[in-house]
Amino acid sequence: MIKYLLLVFSICCCTVGATAQKGNFETGNQAFLLNGKPYVIRAAELHYPRIPRAYWEHRIQLCKAMGMNTICIYLFWNYHEQQEGVYDFTGEKDIAAFVKLIQKNGMYCIVRPGPYVCAEWDMGGLPWWLLKKKDLKIRALSDTFFMRSLNRYLLAVGKQLQPFQIQNGGNIIMAQVENEYSAHGNDKNYMQSIATAMKQSGFDKVQLFRCEWSNSVNNYKLPEMAITLNFGAGSNINNQFKLLKELYPQSPLMCSEYWTGWFDRWGRPHETRSVSSFIGSLKDMMDQKISFSLYMAHGGTSFGQWGGANAPPYLPMVTSYDYNAPIGEWGNTTDKFFAVRDLLKNYLNEGETLAPIPAAKPVMRLPAIRFTQSAALFSNLPKPIVSQQPLPMEMYGQGWGRILYRTQLSASATPQTLTITEVHDWASIWLNGKLIGTLDRCKNQSTIQLPAMESSAQLDILIDATGRVNFGGAIIDRKGITQKVTLGIGTSATSITNWQVYNFPVDMATQLQPNYSNKAISGPGWYQASFVVNKLADTYLDMRSWGKGMVWVNGHNLGRFWQIGPQQTLYLPGCWLKKGANQIVVFDMETPKQPTIEGLDAPILDQVTIEDSRLHRKKGDSLLLGNETPAYVGNFAPGDGWKTVTLPKSFTGRYVCLEALNSQNHNDGFTSIAELVLTDAANMPLSRQKWKVLFADSEEVAYANNGADNVFDMQESTFWHTQWGTAKPKGPHQIVIDLGETMQIGGLKYLPRTDKSTNGNIKDFRLFIKQQPFSGIATAQ
Repeated sequence: MIKYLLLVFSICCCTVGATAQKGNFETGNQAFLLNGKPYVIRAAELHYPRIPRAYWEHRIQLCKAMGMNTICIYLFWNYHEQQEGVYDFTGEKDIAAFVKLIQKNGMYCIVRPGPYVCAEWDMGGLPWWLLKKKDLKIRALSDTFFMRSLNRYLLAVGKQLQPFQIQNGGNIIMAQVENEYSAHGNDKNYMQSIATAMKQSGFDKVQLFRCEWSNSVNNYKLPEMAITLNFGAGSNINNQFKLLKELYPQSPLMCSEYWTGWFDRWGRPHETRSVSSFIGSLKDMMDQKISFSLYMAHGGTSFGQWGGANAPPYLPMVTSYDYNAPIGEWGNTTDKFFAVRDLLKNYLNEGETLAPIPAAKPVMRLPAIRFTQSAALFSNLPKPIVSQQPLPMEMYGQGWGRILYRTQLSASATPQTLTITEVHDWASIWLNGKLIGTLDRCKNQSTIQLPAMESSAQLDILIDATGRVNFGGAIIDRKGITQKVTLGIGTSATSITNWQVYNFPVDMATQLQPNYSNKAISGPGWYQASFVVNKLADTYLDMRSWGKGMVWVNGHNLGRFWQIGPQQTLYLPGCWLKKGANQIVVFDMETPKQPTIEGLDAPILDQVTIEDSRLHRKKGDSLLLGNETPAYVGNFAPGDGWKTVTLPKSFTGRYVCLEALNSQNHNDGFTSIAELVLTDAANMPLSRQKWKVLFADSEEVAYANNGADNVFDMQESTFWHTQWGTAKPKGPHQIVIDLGETMQIGGLKYLPRTDKSTNGNIKDFRLFIKQQPFSGIATAQ
């Protein structure tokens, strides 16, 4: 007992700062109050799992040098509880140590423990083992298993952080309840239960708050919490806060996520946001004394398996979380960094000064590492699990990685159609050891033709699980084969049974189990080598000659690579290297062009391998509308915000075409849409989970991520934009969407782009709704 008391005393003394003075932070009349005085929060969002522990303080100091007085942090439930009931807050997961470093550097802290966080993180921070419950409901009071699990997690977090509330002498001034809940639901009782759980876990003194989007801030009311808004670079500040001011005129104003850039998805262009638009809206907030948090100030890296995915459409995140942020992925200062520093020096609170910029971390090149040791996956199978039906990997106790399903097929004199419902996420199909082809969830692929077989054959389906969906209705995202495998078409299709299942998780021990040899291999397998360094510095592993997989160095999982880009290098922090010999292991789902890796002194984050499949207008497509009758012809009013159209009657259909006849800027020739929603007869939104773009006459995918499927990605700051440049096609412009099922449509909602530009905002339009596909375009893409 004496040892325990001494430990508690030691923790409190070390973590509440040199003075250990108790303070207070709360909401006042249109202002936050720090110890009774108005205070403007200038926060920088950092994610401790995306930064090596040895670099934590360096990144905190960079944020302070940029002009920040607060660090904002997410906590990631699935990072700390990777197996049910087993918590880890040590080493790279020592969140208490991170908060102590923030206070050591004279900064306050805002914590956002979830349980759901989004953050482009696997399953939005929710643990994979929840998915073992077949009827799981998330973010819902009705699922007692989910609620019991999250309450237990919040208690574990409270034990780590409750001593550091400002009222206890620490530096935590606010704690967030859930995350962007109004974009998911409107059950205020659920949100109240999370707030109660947080108070019971120890966050009983600190100011609680919720963050929302401006258009959904009134989905539910909980006036006892502070309310903050999230929006992106270039936003109109007055428009963003207009509704909040009307509903809560006494509320302090804060943008809890001011999106400095955006995240990258595999196969899409590298995302950027201009310095001018970003700084312009930030200055607008400073002039009005509106608090903010830069999301992200420094993004870092989604090491290992932690990168998430968006859906619809399904698009997994790359490993880099550079985010086009002011502080780059590897801790480098950018033009945005200096623009922020130069702006904020004019808006410091009383007694604040700009801190000096810490020295940059060294970088180096590495000579080519040649891999002479390899091991083929099919020659190094673990003990199989016998399974009558193919099940998702979670049902076999596996959280991440790769999974192999094997069975025997009977002879067939004719080719057969193999259908996997559904592939999550990328599968290679093998017959008697020969590669037949691949299926990619990103391309909505589910079928492949098998050749005729004179005798029975061994079917292997090897699936690579990429990120779990982190936002929206598809977040319950099990991996592997999620439903069934069939042979045949339509009513004649038969389910395949009697499987052997092999698990390949992402832990380092699994990567060392194969029997490595000097024999060259082809197809999926592991590659192992050692390399020597004489100094410790950051470097960037050039993966351009490899296919799709993961890399481990000295036991650290650096994350995923994929030749389609835009990311072509993996960040290797110098603090994870050792002077002398270092171990590297690569797993590749494909056969590398050259089994070598060179270390570069600069990353490559913007090289996309162009594929025709990225476009939604295939060669030969020519949409024919001449004989079609529009369901509605109308126009949208100019200006920002959602535009709502109610049809004169309900229409039944599966295929919808929106044709923009012109734009509000009549001569610009563009069309742009941030979000498109169809509604039923009661004006309620219809589900977009099964939507698929069949055709877009024009879209910008080479120089920016302005593809047509942005119209239903549930991200208001991204948009479809027709092609730029001198060769831009003139209007009218069309987009055709397969809704995935027949729906009763009573209206639509259109959101113009939300930045300060009005290029492409639609004025006049025609809407077509059909039960059968439109002529002139392919329906199976």
